[in-house]
Amino acid sequence: MGHSRRKLTPEFEHDLIRDPRLGYEPPGGSAFIHCVEHGSPTPLERWHCHDEYELQLIVGARGRAFVGDYAGHFEPGHLVLTGPRLPHNWVSTDLPPSGLIVRSLVIQFREEPLRAGMQVIKELEETRPLLERARHGIEFFGLSDDVQERFHRIRQSHGLARFAEFAALLCRLARCQEYRLLSSDPAAGLVPAGVSPGAGATISKIVQYVHAHYTEPLSLAEVAARWNMSESSFSRYFSKASGSTFTAFVNGVRVQHACELLMHSDDQVSRICYAVGFNNVANFNRRFREVKGATPSEFRRQSLARLGALAVPSPARS
Repeated sequence: MGHSRRKLTPEFEHDLIRDPRLGYEPPGGSAFIHCVEHGSPTPLERWHCHDEYELQLIVGARGRAFVGDYAGHFEPGHLVLTGPRLPHNWVSTDLPPSGLIVRSLVIQFREEPLRAGMQVIKELEETRPLLERARHGIEFFGLSDDVQERFHRIRQSHGLARFAEFAALLCRLARCQEYRLLSSDPAAGLVPAGVSPGAGATISKIVQYVHAHYTEPLSLAEVAARWNMSESSFSRYFSKASGSTFTAFVNGVRVQHACELLMHSDDQVSRICYAVGFNNVANFNRRFREVKGATPSEFRRQSLARLGALAVPSPARS
């Protein structure tokens, strides 16, 4: 594709590159919560991931947002929470000649203290669904002004007062009902409320089986027989529990893995098609468009923008 000089996989961010000159707080402060205020352009605008959760609020500029396999637009007020190891980048496209002093307000926090706290502080359990959803990236609506005020209060406070401000922010995010998940995952929300624990466990095993064997032919008849059901019974059971047909779910899993290969490898589309379990390129293109709204080649060209302005795809290979 002519971009082999660019690193296609996300860069892993660690503490050693969190320099105050880039907008990070000086070392020696909170080991749990980190506040970052940065402008644009900046070395921080890159396709990357890290172990921390990250809440990003755009306060200046417009551009393209990339979270996992999601690509969309951002503008001031755009508010997103990403989970650990979920790759992301916000690429500004309308900067003034001198750039922006402040484009983003960012809060990063570690998962382990919250998980450990849930064992002894029951109230922290309220954040568990939020933390799980964040693994796909969450865009919130209607909270931007409040979050901007809370960011500055958190950054200016220390010790217990800082944690109290942060806990209030987590509460607002956990209770917000106006949001959407960004990066796709066919298993996300697969077992809705009201499904019995036994049914949920069975669906989970089916999901695990599909993820382990998506590169192979997966017929409804074969999987139904594996769970000792007729095809019709299995089809009704799966659709009721998941809200999706079995075939659509399998296609979704395959498209999800195809997105990873399209974004993070130079493999040709035809090779990726067969690598994820489709048996012909025409069908792969159709199913991919149904899920992502673009063909695999279009998705790859659009996603290259996540690498920054230097990523210019060549039409030689797609």
